[in-house]
Amino acid sequence: MTSAQVDTSGNSANSAEASEEGYERGLGSRQVQMIAIGGAIGVGLFLGAGANIAKAGPSLILMYALAGGIIFFIMRALGELLLYRPVSGSFAEYSREFLGPFFGYFTGWTYWLMWVVTGMAELTAAAIYVNYWFPQVPQWVTALVFLVVLFGVNLISVKVFGELEFWFSMVKVTALIGMIVIGLGVLTFGFSAAGDTASVANLYQFDGFFPKGVGSSLMTLQGVMFAYLAVELVGVTAGESENPEKTLPKAINTLPWRIALFYVGALTVILCVVKWTEFAPGVSPFVAAFAKIGIPAGAGIVNFVVLTAALSSCNSGMYSTGRMLRNLADSGEAPAVFRKLSASKTPALGITVSVLFMGIGVVLNYVVPEKAFGYVTSVATAAGIWTWLMILISHVLYRRAVDSGRLPASAFPAPGGAKCSWIAIVFLLFVTGLIAYDGDSRVCLYVMAGWAAALGVGWLVLKNRNPEVAARREPVPLEKVN
Repeated sequence: MTSAQVDTSGNSANSAEASEEGYERGLGSRQVQMIAIGGAIGVGLFLGAGANIAKAGPSLILMYALAGGIIFFIMRALGELLLYRPVSGSFAEYSREFLGPFFGYFTGWTYWLMWVVTGMAELTAAAIYVNYWFPQVPQWVTALVFLVVLFGVNLISVKVFGELEFWFSMVKVTALIGMIVIGLGVLTFGFSAAGDTASVANLYQFDGFFPKGVGSSLMTLQGVMFAYLAVELVGVTAGESENPEKTLPKAINTLPWRIALFYVGALTVILCVVKWTEFAPGVSPFVAAFAKIGIPAGAGIVNFVVLTAALSSCNSGMYSTGRMLRNLADSGEAPAVFRKLSASKTPALGITVSVLFMGIGVVLNYVVPEKAFGYVTSVATAAGIWTWLMILISHVLYRRAVDSGRLPASAFPAPGGAKCSWIAIVFLLFVTGLIAYDGDSRVCLYVMAGWAAALGVGWLVLKNRNPEVAARREPVPLEKVN
C-alpha cells in the first residue's frame, strides 16, 4: 500500500484507496458500533477481575478508570489516523508509513501473533465453560467444534462475521446492563440475601479504599490492560466499513461511556453489593455476586455470557489475523499468495493458516487441559502493548507532518493533539516496567524477546531476497499533488 493520495482540496482520497483493496464494504454502522462495544467487554472483565479485586480491593475501580482514560487517548490517536487514511490492517500500515518498513513488518506480525494466541486461549476458555454443563465431553472436542464453526463463519463473508459479532456483543452488553440494574435494585430496595449487607460503605469500610496499599493496586494495571485488549479491533474494520468517515468516529467517541458503564460502573455496583473480601482469584466476581444475591441459575447465566465473550474474541481473532496477513503480503512481508481474496471477498487463505495455528490450542487441550489456558495468555498482553505503542508513536509523527504542512489534516483530530499520545506512551512504558517487576508475568517479556529475534532474522532474509521491501515509502507531499 502506498502513501495516501491527496486531492486538490487537501483531503485524503480515502474511499478510493480503501476500495482498491478489494474488500467488500459489508460492515454497516450497527455492526461496527457493536463490534466496538463488544471489544471493550471480554473474559478479562468477567473472570480476570476476581484476582485483581483480591489484590487491590475497591481501588481496582480507580485502576480501570485510569487505564480506560489511556485507552481513550489511544483510540482517539487511532481515529485521527483512520480518517487520514482508512485501510484494513491499519496499525501495520501506519507503522510502515511513519516509522519505516521494518516497524510495519514487526507490528503486523506481532498483531497477528496476539490474535493467534488469544484465539488459543479463548478456545480453551470456551471449552472449560461448556464443561460446566457437559463434564463428560472432553475439553479438546469442544475446542475443536468451536474452531471449525467459527472458521466456517469467517469464510462465508464479512457480513456474516459482522452479524455474528453483533449478536455476541448484544448478549454481553445485555447481561452486563442486567447485572448493573439488579445490583442497583439490591442497593436501593434491599431485596435478596445480599440486601442487609449491601452498601456504598463496602467501598471503604474494610481496610479502606486501598486495603493492600497503592503499590499493590498499581500492580493490577497489567491485568487491567489485558482486559482492554481488542478495543483497537475497530481499526481493522476500516477497510470494510460502509461509511468509515461516519461510523468510525461515532464508535470511538462512545468509548468513554462504554468504559464508564461496563467496567467502572459494573465493578462499583458489584463491590457495593458484596464486600471485596468475599471475592477470590479464579472465581468470576459476577458469578460470586449472583450467588450472594441468590438469583436462581445465576451461575449458569453468567457462565453462558462468559462463553459468549470467549467465542466473540476468537471470532474477532480469525477476522483480524486474515486481514493482517493480507496487509503483510501487500507489502511484500508475507508470501504473495495471502493477497488473494475468495469469491466472497474474504482473505480465505490467511484465515485458514491462522486457524491452523490456533488449532495448536486444541492440541494443548488434549495434552495438558489443566494448563492450556495459562500457557498462552500472557503473550497477548505484551503484543497488545506493542501495538498500542506503535499507534501512539505513529500519531505523534503524523501530527508533526501535519504541523509542517507535509500531510493533510485529518477530519477527526485527537483532542490535545500529540500531548495525550505522549501521556499514553509514558503510561504503557510504566505498565511494561510493572510486568518486568512481577515474576509471574515477566515470562511474557522473554517470549516477546524470542519473537523479536525470530522476526529480526526473518527481516534479514526478506531484505536479501527482495531489497525493495526495505525501501522507505514517504508520504506524498501536498505541493506535489496540488
